[in-house]
Amino acid sequence: MKGGEVRDGVPLTNLDQPLFDGADATKRDLVDYLDAVADRIIPVLRDRPLSVIRVLRGQSPFMQKNVPKYTPPWVRTVPVWAEASKREVSYALCDDRRTLLWFANQRAVEYHPALARASQLDHTTHLVLDIDPPEGDAFGLAVRAAHLVRQALAEAGLAGAVKTSGAKGVHVFVPIDTGATMEEVAAATRAIAARAERLDPALATTAFIREDRGGKVFLDSTRAGGATVVAAYSPRLRPGAPVSFPLAWDDLDRAVPGDFTVHTAVRLLAGRDPWAGQMPAPQSLSPGLIEEGHQIPIARVQAMHEGKRRARARRAAAD
Repeated sequence: MKGGEVRDGVPLTNLDQPLFDGADATKRDLVDYLDAVADRIIPVLRDRPLSVIRVLRGQSPFMQKNVPKYTPPWVRTVPVWAEASKREVSYALCDDRRTLLWFANQRAVEYHPALARASQLDHTTHLVLDIDPPEGDAFGLAVRAAHLVRQALAEAGLAGAVKTSGAKGVHVFVPIDTGATMEEVAAATRAIAARAERLDPALATTAFIREDRGGKVFLDSTRAGGATVVAAYSPRLRPGAPVSFPLAWDDLDRAVPGDFTVHTAVRLLAGRDPWAGQMPAPQSLSPGLIEEGHQIPIARVQAMHEGKRRARARRAAAD
């Protein structure tokens, strides 16, 4: 097989082709990396409806949710009703090495699992804050904002694990026990973001509309409900093929996101699984935190209404 081989019964093809423009990596590098971290990434993908971002030669990258018709019968899938498109989507479940290798051969670069398990789609397992710095080389600002989130969590009696997003930001994950509904976790996420913003409003903002952020770090509280978040250890479709890399809180200030790539991450992990090792046990959300969050408008809904209001105002001004 030219430029190919077979692993775990999965034919791997065209391994010597470039992965994508600017990746500085081949398809083989992607396959080898994912295979090397399979025992670490599969636990965060297992039993979760999976969306992937694929990049085929000569095509623009695209997000795949519905599995293609040629998906092997041994790939587990789960049907999920998509309210937005009013149809049932058949998501893959990446539960084993063979499925991961098949996705790698499909040139699936990014792995975005749901925050709910297929076995309990109405329960969000983690509260997630996506910390997104302003444009430019501003990872240091994202780190400072992450510490605000950590402080807000601690004051609420909660603890989380942190990782680079693999792009320019930071993700904080807080495991939640089964006592909270999806809506309650979403409300608590809004409350934590608002509390973190109040700790340093000159640095951080919860403003969903980009033009309202004033160059501040965005504390995105919308990764809730049916949302997905890129998995720990997942590569990203970015120059240099970086990966989303777990860090100890004490190491966050010294981190350089570009240091963690499909070429370097395995060596830096040195056989460890820091994401599993640093993830706290599932925690309960206080009724007060949930109630506080229920008083905060849902960002996407608020932004939609505000966008319409501004459009009406612009039309009126033009008239």
